[in-house]
Parts: sequence; C-alpha cells; structure tokens
Amino acid sequence: MKRLVIGRGSVFADLLIIGEAPGAQEDLEGKPYVGKSGKLLNSLLIKAGIDYKEDVYFCNVIKCRPPNNRKPTAREINIHKPWLLQQIKLVDPKFILLTGSTAMRAILEVKDPISNLRGQWIKKDGRQIMVIFHPSYLLRFPSKEINKPYHLTLKDLENVSGKLYAL
Repeated sequence: MKRLVIGRGSVFADLLIIGEAPGAQEDLEGKPYVGKSGKLLNSLLIKAGIDYKEDVYFCNVIKCRPPNNRKPTAREINIHKPWLLQQIKLVDPKFILLTGSTAMRAILEVKDPISNLRGQWIKKDGRQIMVIFHPSYLLRFPSKEINKPYHLTLKDLENVSGKLYAL
C-alpha cells in the first residue's frame, strides 16, 4: 500500500515532532508514529511529562513509505520538503523535535552526525529546535543504562517538557 500519511495530533500544539517517513503500520493506518517506534516514543513522552495527545503534532519529512523501508533519498526529501514547511507554518509550534538524522538534515540542512547536535537547543526561524535519536534506533539499541541512547533521549525529552510547560 502507498498511503499518504500527513500527520496526527493537535494542530494547535506548541510541540511539533518530525520523523523520517511512514513505516508499515503508519502506511496501513494513515497516521505517523503508530507502529513500534511510535509506541516507544509515546511512552517516553509520558515518562518525560509531555501530554502527546493534547500538546503534540506528529508528522514526517516524507509523506509516503519508501520502498523496502529504505531511507528517503535526497530527491524524495526535496520533493516533500515544501509540504513539510507548509505543515510547520500551519501548526506554528514554538518547539520542534527532530527525530533522527533524516529530519535533522531536512530541517537544519546540516551533515553533522546526530551525536554532534542531539540534545541541544537550536534557534531557527524563531523556533526552538532539538534533535533526538529516532525511536527506531532505541529499539535496535534498547539498553536503559545511563548515557546510552534510551537514557539520553529520555533526558532530552525531559528538557523539552521543562521548556514546553514553562510557557
């Protein structure tokens, strides 16, 4: 199936979470972040004190699933980017969370490894932006030890929660 997956959540959200592209479950349901990665992200958001049902809008850089679940190409990103920029404009969030390197490169237009920017606040176009590991990465490296990706991501989300609810 090749379903268009636009977004889910509150269009009045102060936090926009941008991922890479729909996976199999997202393609099936037509909503982003509803598969295993989405369930993990939802649980992390809850642990960090973020009400993802009320205060978050989710979308992806690419609006349809790439063949064989591969990473989107630069051409695909460029084709979908105007749509993503329009979504950002319409939701008009104060904070943007970029999950993974594809979202990081599409929005920040950098080639750095994610580890160089992860967990830092970056100001762009009047918005506060943070990069975190993609939840699918956390599923591949599930250790919850201190300073491992899961722990770092939870700390990053707690940082986001602090800013989000300090408004």
